Amino acid sequence: MADLVHDIDGHRVTISHPEKVLFPEDGITKRDLADYYARIARIALPHWRDRPLTLQRFPDGIGKHGFFQKGVPEHFPGWIDRVELPKEGGTVTYLLANQPATLVYLADQACITAHLALARRDRPDHPDRLIFDLDPSDGDFARVQRAAGWLKQLLDALDAPSFVQTTGSRGLHVVLVLDRSAGFDETRAFARQLAGHLAGTHPETLTVEQRKAKREGRVYLDIMRNAYGQTAVAPYAVRARNGAGIATPLDWREALDPKLRPASYTMRNIFRRLGRKADPWRDIDSSAQSLAVLSKCFARLT
Repeated sequence: MADLVHDIDGHRVTISHPEKVLFPEDGITKRDLADYYARIARIALPHWRDRPLTLQRFPDGIGKHGFFQKGVPEHFPGWIDRVELPKEGGTVTYLLANQPATLVYLADQACITAHLALARRDRPDHPDRLIFDLDPSDGDFARVQRAAGWLKQLLDALDAPSFVQTTGSRGLHVVLVLDRSAGFDETRAFARQLAGHLAGTHPETLTVEQRKAKREGRVYLDIMRNAYGQTAVAPYAVRARNGAGIATPLDWREALDPKLRPASYTMRNIFRRLGRKADPWRDIDSSAQSLAVLSKCFARLT
Protein backbone atom coordinates (compact mmCIF):
# COMPACT_ATOMS: atom_id res chain seq x y z
CA MET A 1 0.00 0.00 0.00
CA ALA A 2 1.23 3.49 -0.84
CA ASP A 3 2.19 5.94 1.87
CA LEU A 4 -0.64 8.03 3.30
CA VAL A 5 -0.40 11.83 3.46
CA HIS A 6 -2.20 13.96 6.05
CA ASP A 7 -2.51 17.66 5.14
CA ILE A 8 -2.93 19.28 8.54
CA ASP A 9 -2.00 22.69 10.01
CA GLY A 10 -0.28 23.58 6.77
CA HIS A 11 2.02 20.56 7.13
CA ARG A 12 2.12 17.46 4.97
CA VAL A 13 2.67 14.50 7.29
CA THR A 14 3.47 11.23 5.55
CA ILE A 15 2.38 7.99 7.19
CA SER A 16 4.71 5.30 5.89
CA HIS A 17 3.46 1.72 5.74
CA PRO A 18 -0.05 2.73 6.89
CA GLU A 19 -1.18 -0.89 6.64
CA LYS A 20 1.30 -2.02 9.33
CA VAL A 21 -0.66 -3.70 12.13
CA LEU A 22 0.21 -2.25 15.54
CA PHE A 23 -2.42 -4.11 17.59
CA PRO A 24 -2.45 -7.69 16.24
CA GLU A 25 -5.46 -8.92 18.23
CA ASP A 26 -7.54 -5.90 17.27
CA GLY A 27 -6.38 -5.38 13.70
CA ILE A 28 -5.54 -1.73 14.41
CA THR A 29 -3.06 -0.31 11.92
CA LYS A 30 -0.76 2.68 11.82
CA ARG A 31 -3.35 4.39 9.59
CA ASP A 32 -5.96 3.86 12.30
CA LEU A 33 -3.64 5.31 14.95
CA ALA A 34 -2.84 8.37 12.83
CA ASP A 35 -6.53 8.92 12.07
CA TYR A 36 -7.35 8.67 15.77
CA TYR A 37 -4.78 11.25 16.83
CA ALA A 38 -5.77 13.61 14.01
CA ARG A 39 -9.37 13.41 15.16
CA ILE A 40 -8.77 13.64 18.94
CA ALA A 41 -6.26 16.49 18.72
CA ARG A 42 -8.77 19.32 19.23
CA ILE A 43 -9.88 17.82 22.55
CA ALA A 44 -6.55 16.41 23.73
CA LEU A 45 -4.16 19.26 22.94
CA PRO A 46 -5.34 21.70 25.63
CA HIS A 47 -4.18 19.08 28.14
CA TRP A 48 -0.90 18.34 26.33
CA ARG A 49 0.17 21.82 25.24
CA ASP A 50 3.59 23.03 26.44
CA ARG A 51 4.22 19.86 28.47
CA PRO A 52 7.45 17.96 27.75
CA LEU A 53 6.61 14.55 26.30
CA THR A 54 8.06 11.13 26.83
CA LEU A 55 7.23 8.90 23.89
CA GLN A 56 6.34 5.21 24.17
CA ARG A 57 7.05 3.73 20.76
CA PHE A 58 6.35 0.30 19.26
CA PRO A 59 7.81 0.20 15.73
CA ASP A 60 6.83 -3.45 15.30
CA GLY A 61 3.51 -3.28 17.13
CA ILE A 62 2.56 -4.02 20.73
CA GLY A 63 3.36 -7.71 20.35
CA LYS A 64 7.04 -6.83 20.06
CA HIS A 65 9.50 -4.91 22.19
CA GLY A 66 8.77 -1.19 22.57
CA PHE A 67 10.80 1.57 24.17
CA PHE A 68 10.52 4.93 25.93
CA GLN A 69 12.16 7.99 24.42
CA LYS A 70 12.69 11.41 26.00
CA GLY A 71 15.08 13.23 23.67
CA VAL A 72 13.92 14.39 20.23
CA PRO A 73 15.72 12.53 17.41
CA GLU A 74 17.58 14.69 14.91
CA HIS A 75 15.40 13.53 12.01
CA PHE A 76 12.19 14.95 13.52
CA PRO A 77 11.02 17.95 11.45
CA GLY A 78 11.91 21.45 12.54
CA TRP A 79 8.28 22.61 12.78
CA ILE A 80 7.72 20.43 15.86
CA ASP A 81 8.08 22.48 19.05
CA ARG A 82 10.89 21.60 21.45
CA VAL A 83 12.23 22.69 24.82
CA GLU A 84 15.66 22.06 26.30
CA LEU A 85 15.58 21.32 30.03
CA PRO A 86 18.26 20.46 32.56
CA LYS A 87 18.94 16.96 33.78
CA GLU A 88 21.67 15.57 35.98
CA GLY A 89 24.93 16.11 34.16
CA GLY A 90 23.51 18.00 31.19
CA THR A 91 20.30 18.77 29.35
CA VAL A 92 17.66 16.94 27.32
CA THR A 93 15.60 18.35 24.46
CA TYR A 94 11.96 17.35 24.79
CA LEU A 95 9.24 17.40 22.20
CA LEU A 96 6.10 19.48 22.79
CA ALA A 97 2.78 18.57 21.19
CA ASN A 98 1.25 21.96 20.47
CA GLN A 99 -0.49 21.30 17.16
CA PRO A 100 -2.48 18.44 15.63
CA ALA A 101 0.18 17.73 13.02
CA THR A 102 2.59 16.77 15.80
CA LEU A 103 0.25 14.06 17.06
CA VAL A 104 -0.12 12.67 13.54
CA TYR A 105 3.65 12.70 13.03
CA LEU A 106 4.12 10.81 16.30
CA ALA A 107 1.66 8.18 15.11
CA ASP A 108 3.83 7.69 12.03
CA GLN A 109 6.75 7.12 14.43
CA ALA A 110 4.67 4.36 16.08
CA CYS A 111 4.35 6.42 19.26
CA ILE A 112 1.27 4.76 20.64
CA THR A 113 1.30 6.45 24.06
CA ALA A 114 2.53 9.87 25.14
CA HIS A 115 3.40 10.57 28.77
CA LEU A 116 3.32 14.16 30.01
CA ALA A 117 5.36 16.13 32.49
CA LEU A 118 3.38 17.55 35.41
CA ALA A 119 4.81 21.03 34.76
CA ARG A 120 4.79 23.20 31.66
CA ARG A 121 7.82 24.39 29.69
CA ASP A 122 8.02 27.90 31.16
CA ARG A 123 8.23 26.77 34.80
CA PRO A 124 9.50 23.18 34.71
CA ASP A 125 10.21 23.12 38.46
CA HIS A 126 6.70 24.23 39.44
CA PRO A 127 4.00 21.65 38.68
CA ASP A 128 0.41 22.56 37.88
CA ARG A 129 -0.75 18.99 38.41
CA LEU A 130 -0.61 16.73 41.45
CA ILE A 131 -1.44 13.13 40.61
CA PHE A 132 -2.45 10.16 42.72
CA ASP A 133 -2.09 6.93 40.74
CA LEU A 134 -4.43 4.32 42.22
CA ASP A 135 -2.87 1.00 41.26
CA PRO A 136 -4.55 -2.32 42.07
CA SER A 137 -2.49 -5.24 43.29
CA ASP A 138 -4.88 -7.57 41.46
CA GLY A 139 -7.74 -7.23 39.01
CA ASP A 140 -10.24 -5.89 41.54
CA PHE A 141 -11.16 -2.56 39.98
CA ALA A 142 -13.99 -2.07 42.48
CA ARG A 143 -11.32 -1.59 45.15
CA VAL A 144 -9.71 1.10 43.04
CA GLN A 145 -13.06 2.85 42.78
CA ARG A 146 -13.55 2.69 46.55
CA ALA A 147 -10.08 4.15 47.03
CA ALA A 148 -10.89 6.94 44.58
CA GLY A 149 -14.11 7.70 46.42
CA TRP A 150 -12.32 7.96 49.76
CA LEU A 151 -9.67 10.20 48.22
CA LYS A 152 -12.36 12.45 46.75
CA GLN A 153 -14.04 12.73 50.15
CA LEU A 154 -10.72 13.82 51.68
CA LEU A 155 -10.09 16.37 48.94
CA ASP A 156 -13.66 17.66 49.23
CA ALA A 157 -13.01 18.25 52.94
CA LEU A 158 -10.10 20.48 51.87
CA ASP A 159 -12.39 22.36 49.44
CA ALA A 160 -10.10 21.12 46.67
CA PRO A 161 -11.78 20.35 43.33
CA SER A 162 -10.46 17.04 42.01
CA PHE A 163 -10.50 15.38 38.62
CA VAL A 164 -10.34 11.73 37.63
CA GLN A 165 -9.50 9.65 34.59
CA THR A 166 -9.13 6.02 33.71
CA THR A 167 -5.57 5.19 32.76
CA GLY A 168 -6.71 2.90 29.96
CA SER A 169 -4.69 0.21 31.72
CA ARG A 170 -5.54 -1.00 35.27
CA GLY A 171 -6.33 1.90 37.56
CA LEU A 172 -7.41 5.50 37.97
CA HIS A 173 -5.60 8.81 38.23
CA VAL A 174 -6.96 11.44 40.62
CA VAL A 175 -5.69 14.91 39.82
CA LEU A 176 -5.43 18.22 41.66
CA VAL A 177 -4.74 21.39 39.71
CA LEU A 178 -2.10 23.67 41.26
CA ASP A 179 -1.35 27.36 40.78
CA ARG A 180 2.41 26.70 40.35
CA SER A 181 3.32 28.59 43.50
CA ALA A 182 5.11 25.52 44.92
CA GLY A 183 7.90 23.32 43.65
CA PHE A 184 8.01 19.57 43.23
CA ASP A 185 9.49 18.86 46.65
CA GLU A 186 6.63 20.56 48.48
CA THR A 187 4.06 19.02 46.16
CA ARG A 188 5.34 15.50 46.65
CA ALA A 189 5.57 15.96 50.43
CA PHE A 190 1.93 17.07 50.52
CA ALA A 191 0.83 14.15 48.35
CA ARG A 192 2.71 11.79 50.68
CA GLN A 193 0.90 13.25 53.70
CA LEU A 194 -2.51 12.76 52.12
CA ALA A 195 -1.72 9.23 50.93
CA GLY A 196 -0.35 8.25 54.34
CA HIS A 197 -3.41 9.65 56.10
CA LEU A 198 -5.78 7.80 53.77
CA ALA A 199 -3.87 4.51 54.02
CA GLY A 200 -3.88 4.84 57.80
CA THR A 201 -7.65 5.37 57.77
CA HIS A 202 -8.32 2.37 55.50
CA PRO A 203 -5.39 -0.01 56.20
CA GLU A 204 -7.20 -3.14 55.01
CA THR A 205 -7.74 -1.72 51.52
CA LEU A 206 -5.05 0.90 50.89
CA THR A 207 -1.27 1.01 51.14
CA VAL A 208 1.65 3.31 50.42
CA GLU A 209 4.04 0.35 50.26
CA GLN A 210 6.12 0.56 47.07
CA ARG A 211 7.17 -3.10 47.12
CA LYS A 212 4.54 -5.25 45.46
CA ALA A 213 5.30 -8.22 47.69
CA LYS A 214 4.19 -6.22 50.74
CA ARG A 215 0.95 -4.80 49.37
CA GLU A 216 -1.05 -7.91 50.26
CA GLY A 217 -3.76 -7.28 47.69
CA ARG A 218 -4.30 -3.66 48.69
CA VAL A 219 -4.60 -0.67 46.36
CA TYR A 220 -1.31 1.22 46.10
CA LEU A 221 -1.62 5.00 46.51
CA ASP A 222 1.25 5.93 44.23
CA ILE A 223 2.46 9.53 44.58
CA MET A 224 5.86 8.95 42.96
CA ARG A 225 4.94 10.72 39.72
CA ASN A 226 5.04 14.05 41.56
CA ALA A 227 8.71 14.77 40.89
CA TYR A 228 10.83 16.61 38.36
CA GLY A 229 11.35 14.47 35.27
CA GLN A 230 8.49 12.11 36.07
CA THR A 231 5.44 11.75 33.86
CA ALA A 232 1.85 10.56 33.73
CA VAL A 233 -0.10 9.13 30.82
CA ALA A 234 -1.60 11.88 28.68
CA PRO A 235 -5.39 12.38 28.64
CA TYR A 236 -6.86 10.69 25.55
CA ALA A 237 -3.64 8.78 24.84
CA VAL A 238 -3.95 5.23 23.48
CA ARG A 239 -2.49 2.51 25.68
CA ALA A 240 -0.27 -0.18 24.22
CA ARG A 241 -2.47 -3.04 25.37
CA ASN A 242 -4.90 -5.38 23.64
CA GLY A 243 -8.15 -3.52 23.12
CA ALA A 244 -6.43 -0.12 22.60
CA GLY A 245 -7.88 1.45 25.72
CA ILE A 246 -7.87 5.22 26.07
CA ALA A 247 -6.82 7.23 29.13
CA THR A 248 -10.20 8.90 29.52
CA PRO A 249 -11.18 11.90 31.66
CA LEU A 250 -14.44 11.24 33.53
CA ASP A 251 -16.77 13.02 35.85
CA TRP A 252 -16.95 11.59 39.35
CA ARG A 253 -20.34 9.94 38.87
CA GLU A 254 -18.92 7.96 35.95
CA ALA A 255 -15.70 7.11 37.79
CA LEU A 256 -17.58 5.50 40.68
CA ASP A 257 -20.15 3.69 38.52
CA PRO A 258 -19.84 -0.08 39.20
CA LYS A 259 -20.22 -0.71 35.46
CA LEU A 260 -16.98 1.14 34.66
CA ARG A 261 -13.89 -0.83 33.69
CA PRO A 262 -10.29 0.46 33.42
CA ALA A 263 -10.46 0.26 29.63
CA SER A 264 -14.16 0.93 29.09
CA TYR A 265 -13.24 3.49 26.46
CA THR A 266 -11.15 2.49 23.48
CA MET A 267 -10.23 3.68 20.02
CA ARG A 268 -13.39 1.98 18.85
CA ASN A 269 -15.90 3.84 21.04
CA ILE A 270 -14.31 7.03 22.43
CA PHE A 271 -15.82 9.29 19.77
CA ARG A 272 -19.28 7.88 20.41
CA ARG A 273 -18.78 8.94 24.04
CA LEU A 274 -17.52 12.39 23.05
CA GLY A 275 -20.47 12.81 20.71
CA ARG A 276 -22.77 12.47 23.72
CA LYS A 277 -20.70 14.20 26.38
CA ALA A 278 -18.22 17.09 26.39
CA ASP A 279 -14.73 16.61 27.79
CA PRO A 280 -15.18 16.63 31.59
CA TRP A 281 -11.76 18.31 31.94
CA ARG A 282 -12.41 21.13 29.47
CA ASP A 283 -12.32 23.77 32.26
CA ILE A 284 -9.79 22.02 34.48
CA ASP A 285 -7.31 24.90 34.61
CA SER A 286 -9.87 27.21 36.22
CA SER A 287 -9.64 25.06 39.39
CA ALA A 288 -6.01 25.84 40.27
CA GLN A 289 -5.25 25.65 44.00
CA SER A 290 -2.53 27.04 46.24
CA LEU A 291 -0.54 24.24 47.84
CA ALA A 292 0.10 26.44 50.89
CA VAL A 293 -3.64 26.89 51.43
CA LEU A 294 -4.31 23.19 50.92
CA SER A 295 -1.59 22.30 53.43
CA LYS A 296 -3.13 24.60 56.06
CA CYS A 297 -6.57 23.08 55.46
CA PHE A 298 -5.16 19.58 55.84
CA ALA A 299 -3.36 20.52 59.06
CA ARG A 300 -6.62 21.81 60.53
CA LEU A 301 -8.46 18.69 59.40
CA THR A 302 -6.01 16.29 61.05
